[in-house]
Amino acid sequence: MTGADAGIGRAIAEAFAAEGAAVGVHHHATARPLPDGVKREHHMATEGAPTSVVRSLRALGARDAAALEADLAEDGAPAHLLARTAERLGPVDVLVNNAAHCESPDDPLTAGAGGLRRHHEVNVFAPASLTAELVRTRTDDRPLSVVNISTDAARAFPGQTAYGTSKAALEAYTRSAALDLGPLGVCLNAVAPGPVQTGWMPAALVAEVELAIPLRRVGTPSDIADATVFLASQQARWITGQVLQVAGGHAL
Repeated sequence: MTGADAGIGRAIAEAFAAEGAAVGVHHHATARPLPDGVKREHHMATEGAPTSVVRSLRALGARDAAALEADLAEDGAPAHLLARTAERLGPVDVLVNNAAHCESPDDPLTAGAGGLRRHHEVNVFAPASLTAELVRTRTDDRPLSVVNISTDAARAFPGQTAYGTSKAALEAYTRSAALDLGPLGVCLNAVAPGPVQTGWMPAALVAEVELAIPLRRVGTPSDIADATVFLASQQARWITGQVLQVAGGHAL
């Protein structure tokens, strides 16, 4: 799975490990420079984080685990990443596209071509390329499952124009690709998290956000992980093309 070194991605990786899966822990070690005045909102992995995650996955019961570095915005990176994953862990049955790019400012007046391109390279182009490569390189007729991690900001979120529209494009891709890939034995779905506490929300913001959530709490990474594992499981074998909002009722 991509972006598995921290936060929601790590929780998803750990949930699969607890089910006895072999898990590829994708991470990106080197931040690309951004234009002056632009801030990256999704932080890079801390040094040693992928190794720590791999140890954690093995302790939780993973059949195997491996850290795999790649810059998904580079041409050819998705194909290379899948090839290395299969070589190290065996055939890939489940692909979770969790890696994301998010930057600020990101309002309609600042989201120019550069910002839109940077968001779409990671949030749309990479998942589409990984999915296509996974299906193209399948050597048998085993069923495949792809789960894309979106956001409820894909519906509408002030101040996140490029990020939100890139995730909306990912959801549109999910529905469209599910129609074409279903006859090939591929289930393709998305999970759209609401506000999830991964350490970025101070207590005052949590209290404010909870008032806009019908279930009156912010999400935890495990909330998203459980939904992702379900969509990749045999229990979801007749579900495809769906965007499952996991948000406590936020942004309905």
